[in-house]
Amino acid sequence: MGEIVDATWRAVAYCLHPLALLWALLPLALVAGAVFGLGWFGWEPAVAGVRTLLEEGDLLSALFDWLTAIGAPDLRPLLAPMIVVALVIPAVVMATLLGVAWLMAPAMADLVVRRRFPGLARNPSAAGRWRALGWSLVCALFALLALLLSVPLWFVPPLVLVLPPLIWGWLCYRVLTFDALSRHAGTAERRFILHRDRWSLRLAGLACGVLGALPSLLWVQGAMVLVWAPWLMVVAVWLYIIVFSFASLWFAHFTLAALHRLRQHAAVVTTAPESRLAS
Repeated sequence: MGEIVDATWRAVAYCLHPLALLWALLPLALVAGAVFGLGWFGWEPAVAGVRTLLEEGDLLSALFDWLTAIGAPDLRPLLAPMIVVALVIPAVVMATLLGVAWLMAPAMADLVVRRRFPGLARNPSAAGRWRALGWSLVCALFALLALLLSVPLWFVPPLVLVLPPLIWGWLCYRVLTFDALSRHAGTAERRFILHRDRWSLRLAGLACGVLGALPSLLWVQGAMVLVWAPWLMVVAVWLYIIVFSFASLWFAHFTLAALHRLRQHAAVVTTAPESRLAS
């Protein structure tokens, strides 16, 4: 628990570091710019296309007719934009996380090493940046598959609030731990740390998943927010950047401190027999 608390307050403090703020601008500009551009030019065609599909479905037409007959409001104008938003949000979350992992996390790991562990050498068998990118993409594909398979369960009210944060949390844990250790830890060191501290890392990932799900509350404010969807997507990206920037710093502090302690312990174990022989 002491290591978790230590990594937490350090991550909060480092979020205000000028280098962290500058590096956060890069994924923010790229992801927010792409999201706004796609939303500006593609929002209305996407909504129109989904609305056309809904109108062609006999089952949905019968449902809308029944709602109208019993005096319920016609949901036809709202359903199409709601479906588009529901489909876009997972893509935005993944794009933001991958942007932070690829563009920001390596720089944050180097910042932590320079300020806290200047003597921490890079292991020759370290994964490197490109393997970290490949690992992130594979994990993102698995998370996307899990989201698609869990969609039918979202219609059960409690599960829609549980399953997405669990999936986001697993993705944060798998991607950001690998990124934090990819430039300094060898394969054996990385596997040992991930196994020994797996529950602490999973708990941190779950917390990040819950925090990452909070920007989705922007869309429950009423029907009027759908009118501003392209702009709100940019606000959501900004909130995701804050969450994932903090997460990248937390995993960097926690895992690199664990790597530092592991190497210190290995050095003590190695030098102890030599000192006994010398005496």
